[in-house]
Amino acid sequence: MIRFMRNASFRFLAPLGMCLPILATTSANAEETVNGRPAVVLESPAAKMVIDLGGGSIVDFHLAAGGLNPLRWIGPADAEKELRPMAHFLCLDRWGQPSEAELRNGMPYHGEATRVRWKQSGAAERRDGGVTAGMDASLPMAGLDVHRTVRLSVASALFSVSETVTNRNKLGRVYNMVQHPSIGPPFLDETTVVDSNAQRGLTQSSPMPNPEKPELRWPAALNKGKPVDLRRLTNDPDPNVVSFVVDEELGWVTAVNASKELLLGYIWKTAEYPWLNIWRHVENGKPLARGLEFGTTGLHQPFSVLTKKPHVFGRPTFTYLDAGESATRSYDAFLAKVPPDFRGVDRVTHRGSQLVIRERGSAREVAIPADRLFFSGLAQDGVRRDP
Repeated sequence: MIRFMRNASFRFLAPLGMCLPILATTSANAEETVNGRPAVVLESPAAKMVIDLGGGSIVDFHLAAGGLNPLRWIGPADAEKELRPMAHFLCLDRWGQPSEAELRNGMPYHGEATRVRWKQSGAAERRDGGVTAGMDASLPMAGLDVHRTVRLSVASALFSVSETVTNRNKLGRVYNMVQHPSIGPPFLDETTVVDSNAQRGLTQSSPMPNPEKPELRWPAALNKGKPVDLRRLTNDPDPNVVSFVVDEELGWVTAVNASKELLLGYIWKTAEYPWLNIWRHVENGKPLARGLEFGTTGLHQPFSVLTKKPHVFGRPTFTYLDAGESATRSYDAFLAKVPPDFRGVDRVTHRGSQLVIRERGSAREVAIPADRLFFSGLAQDGVRRDP
């Protein structure tokens, strides 16, 4: 729930996915330098992750012992910039473009969160079955502060993120908050399959005031009237951005490259993030990026447009913070080793102290220890557990 305040092992395939033992040393490094940039590095016997402080992006998440990092993206115009969005970045206070007036005043695309320096808050700690670090950023134009806590599991390749946004303005204001995980080559190729429990959707290129017409159903979309399967991307990125709502209590999205024997997934509460936005990018006829973006909006428009279209499919297109108010949202990300004939994901659920990934069209399952690492509270409150 959003809290408001004032001032991988395989079932049936166990030998392929045994988790690493929890005997090796975990590391919770202070701020350091990675590729010449300030960063926070968290490492466990199961996985390693790197958060770039020049914009707060999660730029690396891979299995231990040099596994493949699926989170890869940086726009060419940002390649040499000190403060920039990369890989998995946070869109705050908006998703998409500012108005023309806001642009003239210096508001960047997707908000300021990736255009400011993040600071590590205190020393990293080893506790509750994981290694934990905190970091903060302040958005000068938006008047918002964000505090992030990241916890990397010791038992599995799973990390949890909790982010609290505080409105330090003297007046209340509308805003949006969208997570922007971006996968790229070599994990992303023509064989990579994206799955989700999304349902109704819209194409961002559909005209206002009724962008939900025609209504789509995951994973189907339309390109000039012709059907498109969004589970795969080859040489045509259109439709470029398609947005969906999730009608279940938990939303999830996965990407799997069976030839690389690797799966990446995210899971969240739809009360916090009701929308899933799929971005697709091709260069030289090859897939270059896919955005698996979940957040508080599904309309890629300035607030001047959103306020005229406050709901689509019964879901809000923006949210609100009163003066001095804070809101906390959380999500979990995970990696799993899969067999080379893995066909994609039918569903992701929480069973006991595990995340369970069921293969599409099969009884095979991948089980990932989750337990107390779940910021979303599933391990504590029993929401949507299978018997």
